[in-house]
Amino acid sequence: MSEMLKIKLSIANRVYPLTIAPEQEEGLRKAAKEIEAMIAQFEQSYSVRDKQDVLAMCALQFASQVEQKQIDKESISGHVEEKLNTLNRLLENQLNS
Repeated sequence: MSEMLKIKLSIANRVYPLTIAPEQEEGLRKAAKEIEAMIAQFEQSYSVRDKQDVLAMCALQFASQVEQKQIDKESISGHVEEKLNTLNRLLENQLNS
């Protein structure tokens, strides 16, 4: 079992101390950096100054990206399954002929 790592992440001018597995560090730091960039973009684009509103907008943005990826994945999986079924039927027809 690996040792836990203590890190501090700064998001929206607040520091969050975390105890994590070492393999989580890179992902968490990248996520925090992306959140900070998104906060800056929302504050600039929409003149939003309330950090709670900006963080809610970030959460919505990230959640919608996750949901859209899941929808896209399901759509692609359905399409691939349909194509494989068609191919399977064609092969069975050829083998039975």
